[in-house]
Amino acid sequence: MKLSLLFIAILLLSACKNNRDEYLGTAQMHAVEGMPTQEHPGKKLMENNCNICHNPKTAEESIIAPPMVAVKMHYISEETTKAEFVDAMVAWTKEPSVAKSKMPGAIKKFGLMPYQFYPEKTIRQIADYMFDNEIEKPVWFDAHYKKMHGDRPKMKGKKSNSRGKGKQKGIGENNLFEQHSSKERGMQIAQTTKAELGKNLMGQIQKNGVIEALNFCNVQAMPITDSMATIHKATIKRVTDKPRNPKNTANSQELEFINQFKTQIATGREVEPILVKKGNNTEFYLPIVTNTMCLQCHGTPGKELETITLAKIKQLYPLDMATGYSENEVRGIWSINFNN
Repeated sequence: MKLSLLFIAILLLSACKNNRDEYLGTAQMHAVEGMPTQEHPGKKLMENNCNICHNPKTAEESIIAPPMVAVKMHYISEETTKAEFVDAMVAWTKEPSVAKSKMPGAIKKFGLMPYQFYPEKTIRQIADYMFDNEIEKPVWFDAHYKKMHGDRPKMKGKKSNSRGKGKQKGIGENNLFEQHSSKERGMQIAQTTKAELGKNLMGQIQKNGVIEALNFCNVQAMPITDSMATIHKATIKRVTDKPRNPKNTANSQELEFINQFKTQIATGREVEPILVKKGNNTEFYLPIVTNTMCLQCHGTPGKELETITLAKIKQLYPLDMATGYSENEVRGIWSINFNN
């Protein structure tokens, strides 16, 4: 009798295990076939922190640093382990130098990347994402690579949707306004304007330091934004609830959207642009989120924001309210208006 009961118990346990294994196998299969999975945190960190200079949507003649897909290609070979790659990225950001770089051509073209105050955890998450995933590449990248190096080698990383593929030209070329949805057009305007401002700002930081970059922003930020508005045939504003320049003060509707975006960012929700259709016009709103580089001019005094920088800010902007930020906070929004 006891042996019979033991035999039945074994059969039940075996059945439970088989059912569990079948369930796990089914779950894994569905995950592969497209069930939603949690996005790698390194992806968003890379987009927020790296793309101001390495933006894959920037035209070749306008980009101010090599795209991240190029960084991955130069730092990973068939023998490179993830740990080696991650450590190399951490070592580089802690102390950028010609000796440590594997991209002498990029240094010759763009200059040496200035030191950035990125936490090591942030860099490790970005590098972890880069190693395992296919990185979005500019539409001009394959032709550029073939011209410089010949056929492109295979890289490590999972295949992803072919974002960025297809024909697309840079700013000022004839097909800038191919058929896009209102959301896509708004994103294109915001991203290309951000890239143009970032290119000029980082150029000043690299050549002359943060103080001269402040002088540059004081005089040139609005004219550059206005020139991009002319190119895109749109109205482009950067507005905030804590302005440095009073001309960037948000109106009541923009303040509502700023608060909405703040809530979304604070709760870790996926941020989507806000579109408001008014007749033949579209109003497009997208948050401007702080990263480590922003804190050199918008961080906490005595911490990220140096005393000499703060003194210059007070000189240029006596009514400044735009300090005290941390990473991943809503600094303001893009407020863009264009015809449908």
